[in-house]
Amino acid sequence: QRQLVESGGGVVQPGGSLRLSCAASGFTLDNYAIGWFRQAPGKEREGVLCISSSDTVRYYSDSVKGRFTASRDNAKNTVYLQMNSLKSEDTAVYYCTAHLGCSMPRRYWGQGTQVTVSS
Repeated sequence: QRQLVESGGGVVQPGGSLRLSCAASGFTLDNYAIGWFRQAPGKEREGVLCISSSDTVRYYSDSVKGRFTASRDNAKNTVYLQMNSLKSEDTAVYYCTAHLGCSMPRRYWGQGTQVTVSS
């Protein structure tokens, strides 16, 4: 069964950092672009960024530029979302998705992990 599993969410104070993981099973991530999305309560899902198979990062949200970045560890079949200088408005459920390219429709997606930024 091909699936993505996110982990690493939790509660963090404003200004803190978290690293989310997106692990794949049943297929290898190195040929896929991985998108990160988030959805806050009462809001529509928002694109955060996408890391291509060649490790180019495309940002969908100006609010995370300079604070968030992505990387991949193909040996672990995992992509990471490093989130620094977190703000309360970053509170959301974060999802990762797998695409053949950042502009292509998603093929696989995970169940999400909750990130709460609160003092």
